[in-house]
Amino acid sequence: MWRYLAIAAAGLMLAGGGLLLWQSDAAGPSLPSPALAADAQDAPLGAPPAASEKTREEKRFGRYDKDKDGKISREEYLASRRKAYAKLDANGDGRLSFEEWSAKTSERFAKADADNSTVLTPEEFATTKVQRKTVRPAPCVPETEG
Repeated sequence: MWRYLAIAAAGLMLAGGGLLLWQSDAAGPSLPSPALAADAQDAPLGAPPAASEKTREEKRFGRYDKDKDGKISREEYLASRRKAYAKLDANGDGRLSFEEWSAKTSERFAKADADNSTVLTPEEFATTKVQRKTVRPAPCVPETEG
């Protein structure tokens, strides 16, 4: 019997607490005092704003516009592709064979195949895992008290 009374009392207290919270939210947010506003002006600035998308796009445009005439020609647009192609075309004949295209992969396989068996064991294959660079978080600047 006492259990039922305790449960009923707890339910009433929860309902009363919810009613108080609901009424305090209905009154709206309270305005900060002038003393708090003055402290906020003296507070150190937060992190600088990130570059806008337009700024990033302007930088990308600048990288492609090699002659800085404000326009990107087809040749300027394809220049990065031509450089990448030229690196792969080892014999410079203007044609990319499968061997030239897969040279890095073939070298990676040969390096991983430690016993020169032309097959990779699970241990050898594990050495071909792509090594990702971790991005370091921005350093924290400690706040100084004024």
